[in-house]
Amino acid sequence: MQQCVTLMVFVIVSLQHSQRTVPTVPVLWATQAQQRWASSLPMNTVVLFVPQQESWVVERMGRFHRILEPGLNILIPILDKIRYVQSLKEIVIDVPEQSAVSLDNVTLQIDGVLYLRILDPFKASYGVEDPEYAVTQLAQTTMRSELGKLTLDKVFRERETLNTNIVHSINQASDDWGIRCLRYEIKDIHVPPRVKESMQMQVEAERKKRATVLESEGHKEAAINVAEGRKQAQILASEGQKAEQINNAAGEANAVLAKAEAKAKAIRLLSEALAEQNGNAAASLSVAEQYVSAFSKLAKESNTILLPSNSGDISGMVTQVCLCFLSYLIMLVNDVKTTQSQAQNNHECLFSTSVWPKGHAAGHRNRRAG
Repeated sequence: MQQCVTLMVFVIVSLQHSQRTVPTVPVLWATQAQQRWASSLPMNTVVLFVPQQESWVVERMGRFHRILEPGLNILIPILDKIRYVQSLKEIVIDVPEQSAVSLDNVTLQIDGVLYLRILDPFKASYGVEDPEYAVTQLAQTTMRSELGKLTLDKVFRERETLNTNIVHSINQASDDWGIRCLRYEIKDIHVPPRVKESMQMQVEAERKKRATVLESEGHKEAAINVAEGRKQAQILASEGQKAEQINNAAGEANAVLAKAEAKAKAIRLLSEALAEQNGNAAASLSVAEQYVSAFSKLAKESNTILLPSNSGDISGMVTQVCLCFLSYLIMLVNDVKTTQSQAQNNHECLFSTSVWPKGHAAGHRNRRAG
């Protein structure tokens, strides 16, 4: 029994080794797919081991019978025959370079890469003679058709959209072949030399334009900043001048008010002194002294002067001077009162409008009134 099992294992291994023997490819099979199928057909047609990710199409007496799944399979000799071997792996196909005309009549040379997979081995075997060749030709024609819908600029910008449209068009036509196009990638796009030079000039012009625009925007922003700075400087200078004028006016008002108050106080003291006993005599003595001093100064100068007729009468001159002095004092008192009233009004207006807020100005007026 053990010898029988050993013999069977030896026979199976020998058959598995012999089923991959490559026969001579007939001259009748000219396409690459037919040559690949011929080189993949096993010599043994009884016990078969189908590899993973492969499907073997079996014909019985010339008609389709079934598709062998990966693993151990047994066929009937003479009646069953392996006709096609399809790979279920992803297949990569180089699409040859071809010429195409864009929408703006520019001739381009484009090549690409096509990625596909066989989903239905039956349709791939009996729906088309060479599925890979058919898909390659379909990809080329579809690519030329899609390029004719785009201008040269859009061809470079919308390459991803172009690839998607090509895949969609291929899948619509390859459903009957049992093939699914996974993706299509454009490798190289070659343009004529003159077109390439014009494109380079266009790029340089666009860059110069951008540089000019950026430079002009920089000058514009710089001018705006300078003008804004000058505006702020003028505003600050005017505010400084305004504050200076307000301060000067306030100082002048305070000075005038202080002078008026000092004069009023001096006049008040003088009037009080004159009202006392012997005040007139003291005033007459003071006036006489000033009179004599003034005449002594006039005598030192060589100027022509006019003297009163009674210059020798000292007492009469003193009386006349006192009367004039009293008149002058009355007039001076009136002027001081007028000046003091005007200074007080100006002071209140200044503090109410510029220097202090309204509340402070009202408080100041109340304090002045009190």
